[in-house]
Amino acid sequence: MSDPTDEICNHSSNEHFADVLARSQQTGFSRRQLIRGGVGLAAVSTLPLLAACGGGDDPAPVPTPGPVATTLGFSAIDKGIQDDVILPAGYTYTVLHATGDTIDPLTAAYSNAGTEADDWSNRIGDHHDGMDIFFIDANGNYTTTDTGRAVLAVNHESSADAHFFHASGQTTNGVAGKKFSQFGGWDLGTRLESEVLKEINHHGVSLVEINRSSAGAWSYKTDSAFNRRVNGQTVMRIAGPAAHLNDIRAFMATKYDPSGATSRGTLNNCGHGKTPWGTYLGCEENWAAYFFMPVASTAVDAKIVASRARYGVARVPLSGTATAAGSQGWSAVASAATDDRFGRWNVSAPGATAADDFRNEPNTFGYNVEIDPLRPNAQPAKRVAMGRFAHEAAVCSIPVVGQPLAFYMGCDSRNEYIYKFVSTAVWDPADVGRGMAAGDKYLNEGKLYVARFNDDGSGAWIELTKDAVDALTTPYTTYTFDNQADVLVNTRHAASALGATKMDRPEWGAVNPKNGEVYFCLTNTNLSSRGVMATDAANPRAFRDSDGNGSTGNPNGHIIRFKEAASASTAVVFTWDIFLFGAEEDAGAGINLSGLNAKNDFSSPDGLWFSQATGICWIQTDDGAYGDVTNNMLLAAIPGSVGDGSAITVNNSLDGVTKATPTFLGAALGETKLRRFLVGPNGSEITGLTESPDGKAIFVNIQHPGEDTGALGSASDFLHTSSWPGNRGYGAATGRPRSATIVIRRTDGGVIGV
Repeated sequence: MSDPTDEICNHSSNEHFADVLARSQQTGFSRRQLIRGGVGLAAVSTLPLLAACGGGDDPAPVPTPGPVATTLGFSAIDKGIQDDVILPAGYTYTVLHATGDTIDPLTAAYSNAGTEADDWSNRIGDHHDGMDIFFIDANGNYTTTDTGRAVLAVNHESSADAHFFHASGQTTNGVAGKKFSQFGGWDLGTRLESEVLKEINHHGVSLVEINRSSAGAWSYKTDSAFNRRVNGQTVMRIAGPAAHLNDIRAFMATKYDPSGATSRGTLNNCGHGKTPWGTYLGCEENWAAYFFMPVASTAVDAKIVASRARYGVARVPLSGTATAAGSQGWSAVASAATDDRFGRWNVSAPGATAADDFRNEPNTFGYNVEIDPLRPNAQPAKRVAMGRFAHEAAVCSIPVVGQPLAFYMGCDSRNEYIYKFVSTAVWDPADVGRGMAAGDKYLNEGKLYVARFNDDGSGAWIELTKDAVDALTTPYTTYTFDNQADVLVNTRHAASALGATKMDRPEWGAVNPKNGEVYFCLTNTNLSSRGVMATDAANPRAFRDSDGNGSTGNPNGHIIRFKEAASASTAVVFTWDIFLFGAEEDAGAGINLSGLNAKNDFSSPDGLWFSQATGICWIQTDDGAYGDVTNNMLLAAIPGSVGDGSAITVNNSLDGVTKATPTFLGAALGETKLRRFLVGPNGSEITGLTESPDGKAIFVNIQHPGEDTGALGSASDFLHTSSWPGNRGYGAATGRPRSATIVIRRTDGGVIGV
C-alpha cells in the first residue's frame, strides 16, 4: 500500500530514458543482439558507473524445472462489488485470524468495539500484509519439510484506520471522533496514552503457531510458546558491514541509545522476504509519515533537512523550519513514562547533540528487519547493508551452492527505484536453520545496486558506493555523502546521484522458481508524477481513464520482468520486457496492450507470488481506478519467459501532447493463461500470499476492508462501508470491518489453480 497522498520525494533530474532512446537509435543496437549476448550486451557492460561484481559473465547452474502448470484449471470469476471474498466454483475459504485476535490465553477476546484496556502487545496486528510460513520439526527447529505444524509470520502495515481501535475514534484535546491521517497536516493537541500505545503496537509482525488437521484445515494456536509480536516498540539490533558499522551507528545515535547500537520498533511492514536459512524479512515501507516536528521548532542541520526531504519525513521544507505538523500525533502524549516512548516521535533538535534528543530517530527506520520466527528470544536486526528506503518486499534469488545470494527490492513510491543486494558470502546449505547467525553471515556484507532499465531491452545494475558518487563528472549537489555508511542510510539520494531509472511505483517483486527470472509490480503513476514526454521503454504509457475516476498517467500499472545475464545472482547486466499491462477490458487497443477481457482485466498490480508447487504467478491488486466496477482481486497467470513476445510501440496522446514510445511486451496470455480467481470485500486490498508446499492450501491477506469508512455515525459507531468478516460468520455479524488472513482450499482437496 502506498501513501494515499503519494507525495513525490524524488525531484532528481534522472532520465525516464527519453534522451537515451534517441541515442540508442543512433547506435543501431538490437534487442536480439542483447538477448543473444552479442555486441549490444557487451556494449552495455561498458556503461559508466557499472561496478564489477565477480562472475557476472560466468555461467551459473540453472535449476531444472519441476512440474509446471501450462493452463489454468478453474473457471474465471466475474468482477464484482460484493462485501465478501468471492471464489470460483469448487473453492472455499476460512478466516485464520483477524485484527485484534488474541495470541495469549490471558488476553481477553477482541470486542471489535474499541473497548480493550490492554496495549495490543498480545493481539494480532492490523492491516495484514506480506506473510510466510516456517515449518517446525519434532525438536522445535526450522525445517523445509511440511510437518503440518508451522509458524506463520504476518506483516502489519498502515494505521490509516486506527480510529477503529477506539470506542469513539481517535481523540485529541479530549474531543472524540477524530480520524487522523498519518499523511495529513495537523497542529496537534494532547492525545491519550492508552490510544497511542494501541496504535504503535498494532504495527510490526505477528508470529503465531498454525496447525493442519487430519482433514486438511488450518487453525492457529492461541497458547503456543512460539506466539509473539514484534511491534513499534520492540528493541532491535542495528546490523551492517563491519568496516562501516561505527559510522552507521553514528547515524542512529539518539537519547535512547547514544551508541546507536540499538533502536526501537518497526513500522508499516508491507511486502516481505523469506531467507533460504529460514528467517523472515519484514520490510519497512511508509515509515516516514509518523514523525512530528512542531511548527517553528528548532531547526535541524542542513544535511538532516536534505535527507528528510528525500524521504518525506516530518514535512520539513528546505528552510529547516517546520510549517505544519504531520503524523498520528504519537508525540502528543502527556505520560509518566521515563523512556521517551512518545517523545521519540518528535524529531526536532532541542538538545546540544543527537545524543540529547531524537533528531536521528527517522534514520532508524526504512530497513529490512530480520526476525527468527522459531526463536522467540532472538533479537530482530535491521539490515542496513540492504539500504534504507520504502522497502516493498525482499525476494531472494534461487540459491546455488557456492554462489552469492541476491535479494531484489522495490521502493514503493512513484518515481522511485528497484534495488538488488548481493551477499559477499556464498550459499552453503549447512546454514539452513542457523537463524540470526546466518543472517549476520549473508546480510551484513555485500554490494548494494540500483537498476537502470535501458530503452533497448537491456538493463544494468549500478553499485551504490561513495567512490562512484565522488567520481561523477557532474557532481550531485542535492546531498553530500560523508562516507559509505551515509550511502546506506541515504540510499535514495545515492540512487538518484548515480542515474537509476525512475519507475511507476515499484512494489512487490517475485522470483520465478522455475527459471530464476525476476518480476516486479509497477503499480501505477499519475500525470503529475510522470507526463507523456517522460515515458520510456520500461514505463511507456500515459493516458486518461475514460470512465472510472478519470485518472491520468498510468493509473492501471504494469508488471515488468527481467533475466540476469547467465542467470547469475552476481550479474551486472540483464534483459527485460513487460509481462502484463493492467487495463480495463474496454479501454481500447492502444491502452489495453495485453488484450485483457472481462475474465482477466485488472488494474494496479501490487502483490506477486510464485507457487513452488505449480509455477503459477499470483497477482494481487490495490486499485482506485477501477473501483466503480469491481473490488480488488487476485489473478492467476502462467508466466512464460523474458523475450517470448515482441517489440511494440505505445502511441501516447494526452491533452495535446503526443509521443510514440517503443517497448517490449511479453507474449499475450489470453484467458487460458490469465484468469481472475478472487474478488475481495468492499474497500479491501488483496495482499500477501503463501502456500502449503503441496499447493493444496493458499493463505491470502485481506487488508483494510471498509477503508472508505468516514466520520462517526454516532457517539459510539461509524458509518461502515464493509462489515467483513463479521458478515460471513467470523465475530459479530455486524460492526467494524477487520483485516484478516484467510485460507483457501479446494472442496475436493486438490491442488489450487490447476
